[in-house]
Amino acid sequence: MTGVHNLHKMIVTGILKVPSVNVNNSITKSKFDNLSSCRESLKDGKWATDLMIASKAHVIIIKIDPINTLQAATKGYEVTTIDKVCQEDNISVTTTGCVNIILGQHFEQMKDNAIMCNTGHFDMEIDVKWLNKNSVERVNIKPQVGQYQLKNGHHIILLAEGQLVNLGCAVGHTSFVLSNSFTNQVMVQIELQTHPDKYPVGVLFLPKKLNQAMAEAHLGKPNVKLTKLTEMQALYLGIPVMAHSCQITTTTES
Repeated sequence: MTGVHNLHKMIVTGILKVPSVNVNNSITKSKFDNLSSCRESLKDGKWATDLMIASKAHVIIIKIDPINTLQAATKGYEVTTIDKVCQEDNISVTTTGCVNIILGQHFEQMKDNAIMCNTGHFDMEIDVKWLNKNSVERVNIKPQVGQYQLKNGHHIILLAEGQLVNLGCAVGHTSFVLSNSFTNQVMVQIELQTHPDKYPVGVLFLPKKLNQAMAEAHLGKPNVKLTKLTEMQALYLGIPVMAHSCQITTTTES
């Protein structure tokens, strides 16, 4: 997502000179790669600690968007701030793609041997520099598992040095889920290459129709069957029986 933010900055400064497509926010990227596969590969990464999740599985979520916060609450999750929860955490996972999420002031309040890891962005989410500067001792328990002893006697366990834990301590996403993302990218490249004059300079979005076509192309692997509308049903709903189209929408994010 950071790349998309940079593209929008390039629009403001006038640096962007070609059409660009935001594949990251397409439905078949965010609902699969960003959600399902991150969830699976994150679980794989936690095996670096040999930790049992049972008795530690009360999930607390930290959000900045009121809609997502309400959605999490209605799904039964507790939603609060890092300042409120840092004393209780057994495992903290940052997923934001932002900076300065878990800081020194939070480390100093955490339980002994609290585990920190990141699956959102680079090591700027967890203040690794603070840990390296303020720890009394650092021990590598094993590759990608570092234990930092703080001045208060507590220890912080940091996975993958604050980098993406699902890559540093596991093998990343499944090939099937990655195929969703890469197929989107390939289809976009073909479209832009085939019709170079059709799209304006800016950050563009994939239409739902293109996402549907990509998803349908993958349905054979999980051996699922797609129900298709009859002509009467399509007429009643006011949509075509097959509504797939490969044209990229030119709506630009504000």
